[in-house]
Amino acid sequence: MHRSDTMPQRLIVVLLFVAAIGAGLAGQTPQSAGVTVYEGARLITGDGSAPIENSAFVVQGDRFTDVGRRGQLKVPAGAARVDLTGKTVMPAIVDAHTHMPTERPALVDLLEHKAYYGVGALISLGSDAGDLALQVRQQPIAGAPLLRTAGRGITSPEPGRTTVPYWVTTEAEARKAVQELAARQVDIVKIWVDDRDGKYTKLTPALYGATIDEAHRNKLRVTAHIVTLDDAKGLLRAGLDGFAHSVRDRDIDAEIVAMIKARPNFFLVPNLPDRGVKTDLGWIDSIPAAELKKLQEASSDRPAAQEAFGIQARNLARLTKEGVLVALGTDGGVPWSHHLEMADMVAAGMTPMQVIVAATRNAAQVLRLSDLGTVAAGKSASFVVLDRNPLDDITNTRRISTVYLRGTAIDRGALKARFSSGKS
Repeated sequence: MHRSDTMPQRLIVVLLFVAAIGAGLAGQTPQSAGVTVYEGARLITGDGSAPIENSAFVVQGDRFTDVGRRGQLKVPAGAARVDLTGKTVMPAIVDAHTHMPTERPALVDLLEHKAYYGVGALISLGSDAGDLALQVRQQPIAGAPLLRTAGRGITSPEPGRTTVPYWVTTEAEARKAVQELAARQVDIVKIWVDDRDGKYTKLTPALYGATIDEAHRNKLRVTAHIVTLDDAKGLLRAGLDGFAHSVRDRDIDAEIVAMIKARPNFFLVPNLPDRGVKTDLGWIDSIPAAELKKLQEASSDRPAAQEAFGIQARNLARLTKEGVLVALGTDGGVPWSHHLEMADMVAAGMTPMQVIVAATRNAAQVLRLSDLGTVAAGKSASFVVLDRNPLDDITNTRRISTVYLRGTAIDRGALKARFSSGKS
């Protein structure tokens, strides 16, 4: 009798305990689950405004939900807190001109390398055969940047070079290529207008004009690899949307400045060349020591390269002064090249703040990624925590403490160990 009397009582106690726990969980504010507030950092929001000193911003899941000064935000009860005092935060970098591998293991590896150096999104311009880039665009890889693609680019025949781009010789072929790209829903159309130092016949005005016209009919923009001022003007007359390189043969003139300024949505991705000066590469920490030693030994002063850089630097400085939208692009597959490019852009006359905006908000605008590029409520929580202030010295973008992509910190320690072993 004693046993049968006490069992119901024990059951009632257990049920009451479970109910109490359930009531406690139900009483939590919905925001407190998975919410983190980051406090104390100097915050560079990416929109060109003055940095917020002693900032605070709230991340819920993969989004910023509130941004302001420490002590002035309404922080949800139960939120985790991360103290970033002494650090500087900026949006994750966006690269508006790359060329990515077309085999999945190599693509994943390079994306992870770029994430290690603070990249949150990028676009591969014209070298993507097959469906891989489109698949990764639809199904982003955890801990890696978002990928956008131009699919196959368009050029005149270039025997001996890559056969991935469409080789077109008639307007009908150019229009058909664009129609195929539109059917695959690429993010932009890439064309090359270059004779490769006189080796090939470059796209004629008739061919690139047909390409641009057909792209616009299909609601696609067109960006162009260019070299000469004359071609740049011809492409602008044909309605080009952006340059994937700046003019490289000579200093630009007032006519092209006026042509570009008449197009408020036009964008320039300068892709500056090597400055041709010996550079300290000791900050690169993601490759084996022997490989870094070779890179450092190859860095030297080269007058011819300095002259080429000078032309493009002056052209960039002039267009920046005129208010043209400038976005960062690196062109190749070097994982850390974004930081070299940013330093080159400052060397060309841009301020560190202008360069950070070019590498964040402006590049995201070129990629039409409306939820990236700035630290603001509602945007994707992709950001970089730096140990030093890049507004004092742009090379401080290399002093990375942590990288967050879509609300989650990547494991830079594990990536560094893998990359520096040479086994990735």
